[in-house]
Amino acid sequence: MPPIGSVIAAGNIDDVALNFTDSSLIVLGLVLAVIMFGIALDTRVADFRHVFKLPKAIAVGIGAQFLILPAVTFGLTILLGVGASIALGMIVVASCPPGNISNVLNYRAGGNVALSVSMTAISNLIAIFVMPVNIAFWGGLHPEASAILEAVNLDALELLGEVVLIIGLPFVLGISIAERHPAFAAKAQPLVKRFSLLALLAFVLIAFGSNFSNFKDHMLIVAVSVFLFDTVAFSLGYGISSAFRLERENRKAVTFEVGVRNTGIGLGIVFSFFDGLGGMALVAGWWGIWDIIAGLGLAGWWARRPGGRETVAEAES
Repeated sequence: MPPIGSVIAAGNIDDVALNFTDSSLIVLGLVLAVIMFGIALDTRVADFRHVFKLPKAIAVGIGAQFLILPAVTFGLTILLGVGASIALGMIVVASCPPGNISNVLNYRAGGNVALSVSMTAISNLIAIFVMPVNIAFWGGLHPEASAILEAVNLDALELLGEVVLIIGLPFVLGISIAERHPAFAAKAQPLVKRFSLLALLAFVLIAFGSNFSNFKDHMLIVAVSVFLFDTVAFSLGYGISSAFRLERENRKAVTFEVGVRNTGIGLGIVFSFFDGLGGMALVAGWWGIWDIIAGLGLAGWWARRPGGRETVAEAES
């Protein structure tokens, strides 16, 4: 049986890229920094203290995200036989931290919200240092994607430096403001979050809109790859938390923390370091859409089952 990539895709998506000027990349970096600043405004130092209250659940969730998910994703790209840029896009997304939408989905499903919020905060902090290493390591191991890393001359330390500058500093600044001025942070966070997401969405739509004809022949392979990728991520989160016998509410929290990735960061990395390479951009862009669809479906299903948010509310009323 030939690789799925050779069956579905026509042409070579690895030759398609979204080109940007230096000024547009600076704007993208600022947008990415504002996104992380907005996330941090909704984070408190107390969120990190749950590592001492629920160390087992935190360790399982963090290990699944940064150790197991990138490795499993690497294996999935080999199994599917997708093109180099699609494979590297999947590895980049798998290396990203979870997005705040995981907390919302977890609440809807009746999971442990405090654990979810804590894992999101800790994961975003860890990702600043681990994400560049995972991208360089697993991308470098891939027989085809490694050529892209060599072509862009990606250095893990250089990527780490830029990630710390664009993501790390805004994250620390946002937490500091949230701790010292909580009232201001509570008012500013929704506005900052909306502005940054709309700015990123506009950036992506403009980029893809002017290059749509180059991508339409490759949408099916990307959609199939992302569907399988997302299914594996959610299954991994639930499977590993079940294997370690976590309580039901904690299993839900770990599932969403592993299954939901912050593709805003992923897109920023693709555009900033890989010149908007076709397959990578498509994977990160479509993942952000499908991830929410799949997450809402799973959260809704869990909410209607015994112990879910809806059944608990009905019992209390």
